[in-house]
Amino acid sequence: MAQNSDIPTLYFSAIPDDDATKLTERFSGVADYLEEKLGVPVEYIPVKDYAASVVAFRNDQIQLGWFGGLTGVQARLAVPGSQAIAQGDEDTSFVSYFIAHDSTGLEESDEFPMSAKGLSFTFGAQTSTSGRLFPDFYIRKETGEAPEDFFAKVGFSGDHAQTLRLVSTGAYQLGALNYTVYDDAVAQGLPEVETTRIIWKTPPYPDYNWTIRGDVDARYGEGFTQKVKAALIGMDDPDLLASFPRRAFVATSNEAYEPIVQTGRELGLLD
Repeated sequence: MAQNSDIPTLYFSAIPDDDATKLTERFSGVADYLEEKLGVPVEYIPVKDYAASVVAFRNDQIQLGWFGGLTGVQARLAVPGSQAIAQGDEDTSFVSYFIAHDSTGLEESDEFPMSAKGLSFTFGAQTSTSGRLFPDFYIRKETGEAPEDFFAKVGFSGDHAQTLRLVSTGAYQLGALNYTVYDDAVAQGLPEVETTRIIWKTPPYPDYNWTIRGDVDARYGEGFTQKVKAALIGMDDPDLLASFPRRAFVATSNEAYEPIVQTGRELGLLD
């Protein structure tokens, strides 16, 4: 988008939790929507990994980010005064699915799958809330062991879609991923779900959020933070929402993510 010389562009990004082509399609529409609602040029900036989204926020290359629970906390710690302003309606009580290849014979249960001991397991990205942080936390809590001790082999796929692919081919026998990615794959009838099954669901936790830098009102005008928040909460285009996928966005605050702060520090993922 062409930048108006009198109005600074609002740059935003998102954790790359899915295929890059899907993200670009998703967020180009969001940029157009925000530009119309905010009256300022808006541009989506893709990043290569989760850590890069936090670095871009810290370095003021982006002023707004769609983060996971953990990356949002990291971004706000890096830029004092930043605020979590909105989250998906689903993000108030998010869960991770533990999935297994059919060949394991494991079945879904309300109890943690202790019989998975000695199998191979993949997380998603290393700083993914739903693909690593809480799965890691609950593995330790339920088994009394670190993942590397409980499983024969532990890997990091990089994103949720890749976790599903790796488990579906049997490259890893088990994996943990964002529940919306798996549910979406089921809804689309993707072939990966034919050889995989859900075996356990974590207890709920807060997750994805829109976080904005604390200096945007000084840059874009008094009340700009609230204007962005209202635009996000007011997003009701079914196509835009379905691409996240979320039913709606609702207001949130930094305080809602204290469970992430505590868990991240317990696992040594936050200073």
